[in-house]
Amino acid sequence: MDTKVLNKVAEITALFWVMKIIATTLGETLGDFIAQTLGLGYTVGIFITLAFFVVVLAIQLFAKKYVPLYFWLVIIATTTLGTEISDFMDRSLGLGYTYGSLILVVGLIGTLALWYAKFKNLQVHPIFKRNKEIFFWTAVLFSNSLGTAFGDYLGDVAGLSYLVGALVTASIITLVIVLHYFTKLNQIALFWIAFVFTRPFGATFGDFLTKPLDKGGLDLGTLPASIISIVLMSILIYISHKQHKIKNIHPVL
Repeated sequence: MDTKVLNKVAEITALFWVMKIIATTLGETLGDFIAQTLGLGYTVGIFITLAFFVVVLAIQLFAKKYVPLYFWLVIIATTTLGTEISDFMDRSLGLGYTYGSLILVVGLIGTLALWYAKFKNLQVHPIFKRNKEIFFWTAVLFSNSLGTAFGDYLGDVAGLSYLVGALVTASIITLVIVLHYFTKLNQIALFWIAFVFTRPFGATFGDFLTKPLDKGGLDLGTLPASIISIVLMSILIYISHKQHKIKNIHPVL
């Protein structure tokens, strides 16, 4: 079985992490645009973003091979849905950022534990079995929801400004990168730590772009910030498609 051909997940490269950060920023600004700017609320926001998530996830799951557009649309869907889920738990249900984060941490750990129990590993590349891919996307959804809650926790509970919160999470990501290249720590564990913390970085950076000046933001507005992120993601998805096509034509590259 050629796992290289059957793989359904993006290769973990520098481009992957750049796209993940922009996707999480888009998820924050777009989620806030739906729930807050349009005034639809978090419950309606969940239904809208859940419908989008289900559609693009179905396309991804039934695709026979890795297609960058499908993969990154699901990532964007999880970040947007994750924003609505986290805000609904924290604000609509009144759980607060601390309890909301704890619930999502338990959900993520539980998903990874079940994944490991079934497959004896948590490797994310390659993934080609549908049941393993479902575990992957469940973990992604929990991690992106958690990232939103943790990002809000840094601002509303810890009292950090949006920019400082983004710098704190960026520092953690930088530390993980250093550990990846200069230590022999478990690479899969480092991947999941980085994957989780790119979400609060995107969440706090998204808030920094959109929140009013008197609250420490740049006051760009959720719609302009979302459009900028969509344009950047579109360019990077195009680049990803070109790179993937070249690798398929010239496998040694």
